[in-house]
Amino acid sequence: MLLEKNHFHFVGIGGIGMSALAKFLLSKEKHVTGSDVHDSEMVQDLNKKGIQVNIGHDKSHVLDGVEVVIYSSAVPSTNPERTTARERGIPEVSYAQFLGEVSKTFSTIVVTGTHGKSTTTALIGLMLEAAGYDPTVLVGSFVPTFPDKNLRLGKGRFFVVEGCEYQANMLNLHPEMIVLTNIEEDHLDYYRDINHIRDTFQIFADKLIGKGMMILNADDAESMKLKVERPITYWMQRTEKAERAERNSYVALNRATTKGVQTFGVNRDELLGRLKLIIPGEHNVMNALAATAAAMELGVPFETCARVLETFPGIWRRFERVGTWREADVISDYGHHPTAVEKTVSAAREFFPGRRIVLCFQPHQHSRTKSLFDGFVHALQLADETVVAEIYDVAGRNEEHNMSSRLIVEKIKKETPNAHVMYSENFDAVKSALEQIVRSNDVLIIMGAGDIDSIARDLTC
Repeated sequence: MLLEKNHFHFVGIGGIGMSALAKFLLSKEKHVTGSDVHDSEMVQDLNKKGIQVNIGHDKSHVLDGVEVVIYSSAVPSTNPERTTARERGIPEVSYAQFLGEVSKTFSTIVVTGTHGKSTTTALIGLMLEAAGYDPTVLVGSFVPTFPDKNLRLGKGRFFVVEGCEYQANMLNLHPEMIVLTNIEEDHLDYYRDINHIRDTFQIFADKLIGKGMMILNADDAESMKLKVERPITYWMQRTEKAERAERNSYVALNRATTKGVQTFGVNRDELLGRLKLIIPGEHNVMNALAATAAAMELGVPFETCARVLETFPGIWRRFERVGTWREADVISDYGHHPTAVEKTVSAAREFFPGRRIVLCFQPHQHSRTKSLFDGFVHALQLADETVVAEIYDVAGRNEEHNMSSRLIVEKIKKETPNAHVMYSENFDAVKSALEQIVRSNDVLIIMGAGDIDSIARDLTC
């Protein structure tokens, strides 16, 4: 088995998942080395823990004694360190493949879907922790109470992990429980269409046949098309007259938002009680409900789930309040899909009623921007003022560069001439635009999965 090896070398170690996996292996007293194109806080953290990380890629970084090379999906096969591994007969495996090997050694709970994976994963982990289950948790973000931020090391039997749908990576995992948040069009550089995406999730769901539990979002039409034996479902009752089969269902009732807090009741055959959240948005109610369903099915009491939720501050770059600038609140968010933009702006309007919402958005990946173009045209008009940065070019993705954020803004202006949306070709132009737009008491949302977060940090430092 790969896990029995001693020296592991990570190519692209600075990524959120790769760095967590490196720390996991270090905790098992393995020899871990790595390399990355960029220095970063994550790389510096790994260095402090005793992991030798080289900046840049070179064959000399693959030291004598390396037994396994683990590479990020952003690292091509032509990378000199991967080439060296093949020349020396060293096994090379992707991050997703190695994570699959780790998942075999636990009772693994996989959170997958287009949206909400990181928040739901963090919440399930925190609920299991609060109940004394001592889980191991690997999150695609930073959790404030986890000492290792994106990783919680535990001695219990549960492993809570995100199952990324890009390139069908979740199929490498070996789950005993799957929490499926939703299915929507994304990653259309890999998938043909929504049917291909749904069929891939069906293959993943089939891994549970006869031996596991599936938790499904019954409000999501695509998820409910899956053929699953006796799923546990969760959904939100949006009107008093809503009728739906409630057997094996967790139902959110009577959602209310006041003064930056949202509350909702939960029914599971009977009213269990009310839950309180200090993070905004209906989408986070659904994330909290999914986590509560998963935790309770694993034996966690409702009261324990409630205690976790009422103090949960959120996670890194998920509606993260990073500070103030010009007496405006600055929010950083990782969302990079039209639906995420729509839900985030809506959440901001709920939590900050009467205040002006300014959105600074950086599209992520040319192919995604092209395939979801019409969705972005709609979503980027929902704030009071919007600045659209140029598309973030994703490392390791071979894609055509025939798309620009400028085209989105031009389409918006053509459809809605008075729309308050502008294009900025670089970060200097973005900052200049924000200096002209942002005023006291605004809510400034800086959003995208690329490097746009650096602007939020620069403005509030």
